[in-house]
Amino acid sequence: MSTQAVHATHAMSTTSTTPPSVPRPGTGHRILRATALAATLPYLTLKAAWLGGSRIGIPEGSVLLRAGAALTVGNAVTLAMDACVILLVLVLTRPWGMRVPGWLLTVPVFVATGLLTPIVLGYPAQLLVKALGMGAGEAARAAREPFLEPWVFAVVYGGFIIQAIALAGLFVPYARRRWGRLWQGAPGRRLPSSTGVVAGAAALAGATAAAAQAYWAFGGTAGLPAERAAAYSAETGVVSGVHAMCAVAAAAGAVMLARGGARRARWSPALTWIGSSAALSWGAWTLIAVLGVNLGEDEPSTTAFLLAYADQMITGLLAGAVLVRHLRAPRGGLGRGGGRAAG
Repeated sequence: MSTQAVHATHAMSTTSTTPPSVPRPGTGHRILRATALAATLPYLTLKAAWLGGSRIGIPEGSVLLRAGAALTVGNAVTLAMDACVILLVLVLTRPWGMRVPGWLLTVPVFVATGLLTPIVLGYPAQLLVKALGMGAGEAARAAREPFLEPWVFAVVYGGFIIQAIALAGLFVPYARRRWGRLWQGAPGRRLPSSTGVVAGAAALAGATAAAAQAYWAFGGTAGLPAERAAAYSAETGVVSGVHAMCAVAAAAGAVMLARGGARRARWSPALTWIGSSAALSWGAWTLIAVLGVNLGEDEPSTTAFLLAYADQMITGLLAGAVLVRHLRAPRGGLGRGGGRAAG
């Protein structure tokens, strides 16, 4: 082997194992970091207050007051989850963050994307519905069991939306620097036929999950628990509509990734990431809440309702599996800077 070839091989090997350098954070980067950290404070403060025995924001007769130990556990878990946002921000903005194992970062970011996306899409839409005079009527409001004061949702969901925007602004450039062409995929390449089968299953599961949610979004009541059906309004319909959109996004993204094509995959990984994370995270979260593990709800549910959210969760799992297969598929080219994309 020639001397030049030896030097080239050594350079490629060094580049493949060395994490990409992190540029000094600019003003925008620092603003996003400070914004994300500040946005965790309202939720963390409320959760800490509730764990300390305060009833701030909880009206008399609320189902939360009957939750007992389940509420304490739920508050502790969700406080820890929001505190993890602080750690995520540090990973995404500090030089040592490039050395964190990929899975240890992407799993919590995936969950955070899934939990925050429906809030980012749904809460502003609910405010718009109310502003247009199509909010819940007297009958729907009377049918709702007391839960939380309205200002709590404004404070908490407002903080979540700010967190989501700031985290996205930090994660996207981080992922581009660290994973390079893994982000875009390779043109002209189909995934194995077995992945196509998984994508087809995701499409089928997503279609049924979206159909159920769309039916409830437009006022259908079959399969809903009696209290939820009685409390239906355009505001609650928005929530179901957003879940339907996320299931469709997960299924469509998985099919596009499995089919491949002559052009680089740019939007399909993002579509699959967002749709599958939302379908999986909220499907699982709703099942946990309804079964009383997290919120201690005693509302009787129905088999159809449980199956719909289980289907939504399965959609997210299948689409997520296709996305993982796409990202782990061999690539013949080199990543940015002449070296293979760093893991």
